[in-house]
Amino acid sequence: MLVAALLILLFCYRGRAGLWPHFLKQPEDLVVVLGEEAWLPCALGSYRGLVQWTKDGLALGGERDLPGWSRYWISGDAVSGQHDLHIRPVELEDEALYECQATQAGLRSRPAQLHVLVPPEAPQVLGGPSVSLVAGVPSNLTCRSRGKARPNPELLWLRDGVQLDGTAFPQILLKEGTTGSVESTLFLTPSSHDDGATLVCRARSQALPTGRDTAITLTLQYPPVVTLSAEPQTVQEGEKVTFLCQATAQPPVTGYRWAKGGSPVFGARGPRLEIVADASFLTEPVSCEVSNAVGSANRSTALDVLFGPILQAKPEAISVDMGEDASFSCAWRGNPLPRITWTRRGGTQVLSSRPTLRLASVGPEDAGDYVCRAEPGRSGLGGGAAEARLTVNAPPVVTALHSAPALLTGPARVQCLVFASPAPEAVVWSWDEGFLEAGSRGRFLVETFPAPEGLGGQGPGLISVLHISGTQESDFSRGFNCSARNRLGEAGTRVHLGRRDLLPTVRIVAGVAAAATTLLMIITGVALCCWRHSKSSFSKQKNMVRIPGSSDASSSRGPGEEETGSSEDRGPIAPSDHSDLVLDEKEALETKDPTNGYYKVRGVSVSLSLGEAPGGGLFLPPPSPLRLPGTPTFYDFNPHLDMVPPCRLYRARAGYLTTPHPRAFTSYIKPTSFGPPDLTSGTPLFPYAAFPTPTHQRLQTHV
Repeated sequence: MLVAALLILLFCYRGRAGLWPHFLKQPEDLVVVLGEEAWLPCALGSYRGLVQWTKDGLALGGERDLPGWSRYWISGDAVSGQHDLHIRPVELEDEALYECQATQAGLRSRPAQLHVLVPPEAPQVLGGPSVSLVAGVPSNLTCRSRGKARPNPELLWLRDGVQLDGTAFPQILLKEGTTGSVESTLFLTPSSHDDGATLVCRARSQALPTGRDTAITLTLQYPPVVTLSAEPQTVQEGEKVTFLCQATAQPPVTGYRWAKGGSPVFGARGPRLEIVADASFLTEPVSCEVSNAVGSANRSTALDVLFGPILQAKPEAISVDMGEDASFSCAWRGNPLPRITWTRRGGTQVLSSRPTLRLASVGPEDAGDYVCRAEPGRSGLGGGAAEARLTVNAPPVVTALHSAPALLTGPARVQCLVFASPAPEAVVWSWDEGFLEAGSRGRFLVETFPAPEGLGGQGPGLISVLHISGTQESDFSRGFNCSARNRLGEAGTRVHLGRRDLLPTVRIVAGVAAAATTLLMIITGVALCCWRHSKSSFSKQKNMVRIPGSSDASSSRGPGEEETGSSEDRGPIAPSDHSDLVLDEKEALETKDPTNGYYKVRGVSVSLSLGEAPGGGLFLPPPSPLRLPGTPTFYDFNPHLDMVPPCRLYRARAGYLTTPHPRAFTSYIKPTSFGPPDLTSGTPLFPYAAFPTPTHQRLQTHV
């Protein structure tokens, strides 16, 4: 306490006197860059004694030029009390604590710390000055700053003068405690656009705010960068298209590969492909893959191919119950999209213009085939139709079919047509005595056949046939019931059997046979007459030759007449002036005529006579058996035959149609199967029931 009081009294005394030494300016902490000059100020007032500087407590000396310290000196006017310390150039060893002291006055300035800053050296980028990277592959670049920089420098990465923001720049000391040696790593994923880019690593600190830079150039290896084009881009189906594949790559391209829809296009080489377009190019793009030593890249493009409609999904047949809704769907593809219409087969009304056709609350009248049609495209190609059948499940529909009339005691059949969906569980025939579903029962047999396609216009059906063996009177007066049932209901109809008589049929057959026989007889007689004249030679006198008849005269007489063989009974022979010639000719005819003068066709006999007709002509029978016998037709054969007399052909002397067999039908044997019915118009449905043609016994003639 005593010392403090004394100092206070001394200070007060000096202040009043103004003669006591004191510091007008004292040194302060100073930061100097290595190699530059350091200046520490010191000014004293009311002091004329020795002034010296100390460095870390070591006196530098009292002289102004500070011998022994070549880079140190004291400047200023000593009389005015100016004693500034200068250091140039500053080195690291100059970094210390400095004081200005007035030795004789016992004054010491406050200590001033001199800090020496060391600027960083230019950094080093590993792999520089040209760094090779692979595009797309993550990489890192390392920048190092070595030396005695104080303080430790900050490392920055720049591209084109712009600091790379958003990237991590971790910085670490190479050795703990080592001044100025730091390292920074830049992480990046280069692309092909970075090829030839310049990156700068900058080391900066307080000693060198502008920093020092080191630049590197990026050399990029990258897989091909591909562009693919097509010419033309819009094309009609069937036209040629050219694809061009262009690529840049480092190192250069080593190969091309073409594909369509993922499948290789064999034979394609190089950057150009010519191909004919079809509809598949719209959904299957063409791709080009280009390769080099680093990797590969591909591009694809789809063509706008114009083509006509093509069916993708066909409508399916459906079966629904009556009263329910029905729907059909079909799908067509095309470019441009085709117009779709729904119609009923055979009709023109458009039911829908959408891919789906919906029919509400269908009935039996809605059953049938429905057509989904697509119109051709602008090129006129493509288009078409697809159809599906709608089956409406309903109770059966039973219709009676026409049956041929039958003979009494003969075979017969009745039949009915059944349409039903679902298929009928049973088709039953019933009559007064009973019923029959299948098989046989007594005189009755039931067979069932599929109905011909399209019969009735209602789709598949059944024809049920009831065969009757040996018809009775009651079969023609009663009806036969045909009924069918399925899960939706039951229906039936009544079928009647028609009757026919035997006599009209026999008459028709006999008439046809007689007409045919007469015509054949006339043709045969004319041929025989001409043949006989070519074989014989006649005199120009009038002669009449008669071909003798057969010994069997039953064909020209009634049943009660007796058979005689004398020539007198057959009628007189025409008179002749040359009886010997007549006899000779008669014998010749009897000898050479293999038919003995009678030509019989189906029970009709004819006689021939040779003679001269009035006028030198030839009488022939009328061309038809319906012509009257007294009006023969006259033919003049003289120019052709050059013979006298001509031959005269008279009408058949006697002829008749033999009576039919007394029994027209043989006994009926019930067949095991009668075969499917014949539904053609005009033809009996049961061929085996047709009336048989009567047969005739052949009559023989004898000489």
